[in-house]
Amino acid sequence: MLRISSRGRYGIKAVFELARHYGRAPVPLAAVARAQGVPEPYLEQLMPALKRAGVVQAARGAQGGYRLSRPPGAVTVGDVVRALEGPIHLATCTSDDAEDCPALLECIGPDVWTRVQEVLVAAMDGMTFESLLGRQRGLPGAFGGAMAEKVGGGP
Repeated sequence: MLRISSRGRYGIKAVFELARHYGRAPVPLAAVARAQGVPEPYLEQLMPALKRAGVVQAARGAQGGYRLSRPPGAVTVGDVVRALEGPIHLATCTSDDAEDCPALLECIGPDVWTRVQEVLVAAMDGMTFESLLGRQRGLPGAFGGAMAEKVGGGP
């Protein structure tokens, strides 16, 4: 069963909160944690990976915090998931290690799981934080409808 860990889910929540504040002052992690119901110590562990991936920027000092490194329309759910979870693979036969499988040529798995994975990756890469913000605000064309203020699934 494919599962996005709490790293991925909490990362999506954190980036969504930063997208809500895009173009303003950096957002302290305590504010992100409070707004999205994510433990601040956990966010402290996630932000370096998001920074290395170029998703967020850090600002030091009394007015410090984090901000998106690109506009919300240029940051996708796929960017965040890959930064925190690594490459998106549904099965071993869809990874770079697939050549090591002795049954690769006779197995239907690679065809099935590669196709499903392509759809999943396209959905994640097609879902920008700008579109999520629009959906939250109930704007037409933003995934069709309103959503709760908090995104990213359960804990």
